[in-house]
Amino acid sequence: MQDLFKAHLNKFIMITDTEFEAISSFFTIISVKKKQNLLTEGAICRSHYFVLQGCLRKFFINEKGVEQTTEFAIENWWVTDHISYEHRRPSEFFIQAVEPAHLLMITKDKQDELLQAHPTMERYFRFIYQRAYAAAQMRTKYIFGLSKEAFYHHLNNHYPEFVQRIPQYLIASYLGFTPEYLSEIRAKKNS
Repeated sequence: MQDLFKAHLNKFIMITDTEFEAISSFFTIISVKKKQNLLTEGAICRSHYFVLQGCLRKFFINEKGVEQTTEFAIENWWVTDHISYEHRRPSEFFIQAVEPAHLLMITKDKQDELLQAHPTMERYFRFIYQRAYAAAQMRTKYIFGLSKEAFYHHLNNHYPEFVQRIPQYLIASYLGFTPEYLSEIRAKKNS
């Protein structure tokens, strides 16, 4: 599975097998079960997770007690609560496995050591953060610029394998509406 991570890194930076071995030593491989929480609200997020296999989601519980999914992470994606991770403050989010997952995990202290020892990883993480920021920027545009129905169709048209893989109630949570409304949209499209 670490070969997947090496191939992923090589899309952004060039490293030798020796460098990869050294970089790998900063990470821990963990496996989590479906619905297992890696982070709960109120805890300090001490790790950054890279998905080797499976799917995670980040969510919060709103004032009505409803889970609101803000992010998913599938293979080759990272997830953490950046504010809690960087500033060591209690998190307002949960991170949970949507499917059984195999992950690379790195703590903040280990990541700081990694970046000191391997400056090329600074470049890698800069690319990753830029992509994550761009994705968040586009999601915000879609939330404010598209109708809820158009937002769903956009997601379905651009990421059909993702929509088929994630349970519909979680897709609805990510898009900001109820599972019943999503069912109506899907029924309308199929009629």
